[in-house]
Amino acid sequence: MKQKFITTPAFWDLFPEVEIAVLLANNVDNHSYANVPKELLERANLQALKWVENDPISANPVIKDWREAYQKFKTKKGARCAVENLLKRAKQQKGVGSINPVVDIYNSISLEWGFPVAGEDRDFLEGDLKLTIAEGGEKFIPISEDNIEEALRGEVVYKDADSVISRCWAWRDSARVQVTEETKNLIFYMENINPKRKEDHEQAIKLLQKRLKTYLDIEATSFLITKEQTEVAF
Repeated sequence: MKQKFITTPAFWDLFPEVEIAVLLANNVDNHSYANVPKELLERANLQALKWVENDPISANPVIKDWREAYQKFKTKKGARCAVENLLKRAKQQKGVGSINPVVDIYNSISLEWGFPVAGEDRDFLEGDLKLTIAEGGEKFIPISEDNIEEALRGEVVYKDADSVISRCWAWRDSARVQVTEETKNLIFYMENINPKRKEDHEQAIKLLQKRLKTYLDIEATSFLITKEQTEVAF
């Protein structure tokens, strides 16, 4: 039975100009770093600095775009877009560290291009993956934590039939679907909330596909989700 990546009208009512790249990959081997450049993340952390040259960090356009977006819906106190968290680490010279080959590759894209990129293990998804507005009370267990959280009413979330996959839109991912060395089938998504960055978004998508192919021999098929094209089957 086919699953779908679905965006709902309630989301588009808030963010009609957003474009979301969805990439799918099958039969992945995520064990070997043999062809992944050792300096991949080190280089990406340095390139990230161009997105956060101004102080405070909220004064930078990429950060400002997401801060303004987060003001349009209910969020957990202190929640920031994942790309802000990555860029902040780079700015503070803490650097984003290695996790596993696939995660390192998509984090390198996020750092270099200033877009949030998420990767999920499709084999642990229950039914369709939806980007929507939470009714409130949907369960969520974040990566590296055991405590069960609940989504707030009016919060933008990714969720499936079981629980929330990502809280506060692009803030934190669920432990249930995190990408590990054993992951075989993947779904990625990369959001662009600024229409002026359409060309950047397109280049970032292509670079993600190129690195997955070059470093891990992964063929990732991409689709673009918009208000006019709201879903894709996988």
